[in-house]
Amino acid sequence: MFKILAIGDICGPASVEYLKKNLWRVRSELKVNMVIANAENCAEPNGIDRVGATTLFESGVDVITTGNHVFRKSSVFSYLDDEERVLRPLNFPTTNPGHGDCIVKIDGYRILCLNALGSAYMDSSACPFEAIEKCLDRNRGQYDFAILDIHAEATGEKKAIGYEFSPRISVIFGTHTHIQTNDAQILNGRCGYVTDIGMVGAKDSILGVKKENVIYKMKTKMLTRFDFADGEIEANGAIFEIDEGTLRCTSCNLVKF
Repeated sequence: MFKILAIGDICGPASVEYLKKNLWRVRSELKVNMVIANAENCAEPNGIDRVGATTLFESGVDVITTGNHVFRKSSVFSYLDDEERVLRPLNFPTTNPGHGDCIVKIDGYRILCLNALGSAYMDSSACPFEAIEKCLDRNRGQYDFAILDIHAEATGEKKAIGYEFSPRISVIFGTHTHIQTNDAQILNGRCGYVTDIGMVGAKDSILGVKKENVIYKMKTKMLTRFDFADGEIEANGAIFEIDEGTLRCTSCNLVKF
């Protein structure tokens, strides 16, 4: 079996440090072949930066995905162009920095990794269905199996994308809402799927943010800074097992560490 660990939205530098201290151990204990993680919020106050991404690669992450906050820091634009293992949503304009897919070679397999942004309740972007379709067609014959991070707000949209592409993508997981959903499953007998794999962040928080800040914003409608919460950190994700003969996902389970 080829085992993939997918890790949910990484919230802040403290969460990056948590993975730096623990991820190689977890990889070893779970006998993981590959790690893919969403890091669009790994920097202060949000967004991704070169330091955070580099630390995550050194800590055991193989591919980094992002989402609607990927362009918050202009200092990262050139890094997105240069580092093929850091993805931004592929349904952003092609003139934007970075790219939405890459092929990595791990343990003899060519793995196509895709990152797409949902269209419901999100920043305006091209249709994710069309963008994913074009990406699969463009890479046809160049990969053995594919993994998709669909960064989206609406659970229904994530599930629709899961069913639509389950015949051609072996692993589909959702990010963005920071809440791990209890629906790990195999779609159409071949695709591992979870609506949202959760986050890496403080347990005593609201989506990784100081709870008093969020409550104040909701009660008053006033602008306020959303600082990452302090305290004990927990990492959420999922383990997907790929059968090395059929290249189908045969097992999908939630994980916390």
